[in-house]
Amino acid sequence: MCEVLVPERVLKIIKRLSGSGFEAYAVGGCVRDSLMGKTPNDWDITTSALPQQIKAALPEYKSIDVGIQHGTVCIISEGEKVEVTSFRTDGKYTDNRHPESVSFTSSLHEDLSRRDFTINAMAYNDKDGIVDIFGGAADIRKHIIRCVGEPERRFNEDALRILRGMRFASVLGFEIEEDTAKAIHSNKSLLENISAERINAELDKLLCGGAAKRILLEYSDVFQVFIPEITECIGFHQYGKKHAYDVWEHICHTVGEVEGDRILRLTMLLHDLGKPETHALNEAGESTFENHAAVGSRIAHEILHRLKYDKRTIMSVSRLIKYHDFKIPESKPEAKRLLMKVSPEEYLQLLEIKRADRAALSESFRDVSEKLVVARALLTQILENGECFTLDALAVNGNDLKRAGIEPAQRAEYLNILLGMVADGEVDNSPAALGSAIARLKDNKV
Repeated sequence: MCEVLVPERVLKIIKRLSGSGFEAYAVGGCVRDSLMGKTPNDWDITTSALPQQIKAALPEYKSIDVGIQHGTVCIISEGEKVEVTSFRTDGKYTDNRHPESVSFTSSLHEDLSRRDFTINAMAYNDKDGIVDIFGGAADIRKHIIRCVGEPERRFNEDALRILRGMRFASVLGFEIEEDTAKAIHSNKSLLENISAERINAELDKLLCGGAAKRILLEYSDVFQVFIPEITECIGFHQYGKKHAYDVWEHICHTVGEVEGDRILRLTMLLHDLGKPETHALNEAGESTFENHAAVGSRIAHEILHRLKYDKRTIMSVSRLIKYHDFKIPESKPEAKRLLMKVSPEEYLQLLEIKRADRAALSESFRDVSEKLVVARALLTQILENGECFTLDALAVNGNDLKRAGIEPAQRAEYLNILLGMVADGEVDNSPAALGSAIARLKDNKV
């Protein structure tokens, strides 16, 4: 277990409050991360001083009243924000999210008692060392997520703690303690009272954790509360030699296989939700899922919109799912045909998606590493040579078609046909060669 190394800028605030006759401690996630040998992103201080007393004790610091009614004053120290909050207890929770009121207290014990998990309920200063009333340090050593006090009460107070507990388990690689886990399952419906924005913020962090696959598998019932579309995938059998898992298990394994990138993890979580709707058996009794990528893209768009994701995320994930069932390019024409649909960045993302998707099949179908090396090399060659794969790079445009006598309604079709011919290497990307191609197409009355 590492020691808590508090930055000097934070120590100065603690010492100044202590010198003014108040108790003051670093508290919460910064203490947890320090004990785990990590560098905290933020430092929070808890103190027996009331908000106006905090400001009076720190007159030389700029302060921002970010949540002064709840006891929080934001202090700017050496250009960094440090939130300083008065010891407090929470009133009744009536919306499974926020207390109706808060009361200030002189007791650090009472303040720590209202916190969510033991690993977040530790305080520290140089004088007293670590104040660990609920065994948070031991739980860190044991790699356990455990509620402070009664789990049922903690989750009924704030249902977002259900997802936070799962997120901590995923990111830290910890197990969720038995009683806490039971309470998560039994109180999952409380998540219906949590805003979509809060859910998507926790989901993003959870999915990017190293243990995301395990949490998805162990708590599938919880995810169904806000993504009910996964319900049909759970236990949905996939017939045939290449399949190792049911649809949901396959999805979870692909999440664990793909790079820990937010867009890629979201894509894998949602990429096969179109399978139940498109399932059929071929003559050999094997599962087929014709058009499942397009159906899955539509479903993903609906889910992400419902969860209030930003437009860029919705469009990125939906597009990647739409094209995820592609054939890995083995030649320049194939690579260019794919690049006619997606950007070079999406091309590389799709290769990573394909690798993860195949890694979650039966063992003999998993390895596509050589094909992926070829596909990446093809992209590099195309980009370095400045080869044409977009309409913008085509040597003719709508005006050229107009001069050739092509009707306005046909011009887009002509341009796409010409681009395909250039991509396939049938025609050089030059005005002369494309002019001849236009004449041939016109004679054939495309």
